Amino acid sequence: MINDLLRSIPAMEELLSTPGALEFSALLGREEVKIILAEVLNKIRQEVWDGMNLTQPISEIAAKRAEQLLRKKAARTLKSVVNATGVVIHTNLGRSPLAPEAIRAVHAVAGTYSSLEYDPETGARSERNNHVEGLICRITGAEAALAVNNNAAGVLLALSSLAAGREIIVSSGELVEIGGSFRIPDILAFSGAKMIAVGCTNSTRLEDYRRAISPNTAALLKVHPSNYRVEGFTASTTREDLADLADSRGLVLMEDLGSGLLCPLNLPFAKREHSVRDCLQGGSRIVTFSGDKLLGGPQVGVIAGSKDLIDRMRKHQLLRAFRVDKMTLAAFRATLLMYLTGKAGEIPTLKMLERDKKTLRKKAQYLCRLLRNVPAKASDCDFSVVETQDLVGGGAFPTDLLEGFGVRIRSLSLSPERLAGALRTASLPVLPEVRNGQVILHVRTLLEGDEKRIALSFEEIWENFQEPAIL
Repeated sequence: MINDLLRSIPAMEELLSTPGALEFSALLGREEVKIILAEVLNKIRQEVWDGMNLTQPISEIAAKRAEQLLRKKAARTLKSVVNATGVVIHTNLGRSPLAPEAIRAVHAVAGTYSSLEYDPETGARSERNNHVEGLICRITGAEAALAVNNNAAGVLLALSSLAAGREIIVSSGELVEIGGSFRIPDILAFSGAKMIAVGCTNSTRLEDYRRAISPNTAALLKVHPSNYRVEGFTASTTREDLADLADSRGLVLMEDLGSGLLCPLNLPFAKREHSVRDCLQGGSRIVTFSGDKLLGGPQVGVIAGSKDLIDRMRKHQLLRAFRVDKMTLAAFRATLLMYLTGKAGEIPTLKMLERDKKTLRKKAQYLCRLLRNVPAKASDCDFSVVETQDLVGGGAFPTDLLEGFGVRIRSLSLSPERLAGALRTASLPVLPEVRNGQVILHVRTLLEGDEKRIALSFEEIWENFQEPAIL
């Protein structure tokens, strides 16, 4: 019996000649398709030996499994998703979505040659940083600025340029670790600077910095407390006091701001967050920050501050390794122009953060109506509008919550985990929150048209459950 079943398994050449295999051979290459088909055939052979329970001919099983696996392998790994998690600046989802102006700017240069490092007026070579430096300076009040590929690169370049072989003094309470194991002590060590930690986790006073200064000290470093807050009995030194101390000793005050806030946010707790301009006016001579967090642009790091210090960084060899490509610069320039032309409120990240509860309630009600009208097995589910607590994300305001609304989904036949998994694996993945046994779609983080995309994905889910996948 087993031998008969094994003989009925299609040969490799038979599967390769099917329309599906021919289609994917054009996409993946014939040799890659053969490897995938071999995986399918080997698994079927093993299942036959293990006593496979057949509900249809093996040839049909093999053909369906082959098509499903080929389709899965051919699918793009980097794809659009619907963020219904309620986390606005979601690092795992690419942080800030770009504004339409930024997308158009990228599209304009992506498929062509460009004036990236060329001045058409003089016919001579120019610097790619020129496309954004003036805009950064106008917005922040900095004398000069550099754009690099992320904030970590900015911190490393600044430290390597200003303090390699010398000492950097930093508060023990600011030796932070950010997602992805980015640790301030490790970055300091890698830059060649020697870290001098002063004070305690919850208390660092000006005298702690003063006592630690030595002839080998190059700078004082102030670091934004991303992703955490120290509460209770605490003491810290103001930026202004640190700047006075640094100036009196001929040192540099450098600040890793992280979040990149350029303008006030209409949020009750946002007054605690200092803008880049605030930091520079407060005495920091160098400020580093991200472009894809509260700024709302592409992934980029910015170093802004005193011209003499920035000029030293321009000459450092690391700058070439950290330089930004033309598409990022195009998106970043377009985003900065939105600030200068009074359109910052239209940047998606800022727009999401500032959405009021009335608007969010209407969005949730609209999404709820759409889902209730999904055909097929939608009657299996109950949809209701619920209040939510959303998050800023990206390390900003880690203990503060945004009041919002969402749609709660309850299924009679699917567990919350299985329903959420089905949403995540739809053709257009929808990422919900699963909390306390409930699947919730937060509407704050939905982009224009996402409600209809969710409804389509939901309809696809029920079609798939009516015809269960074999794999």
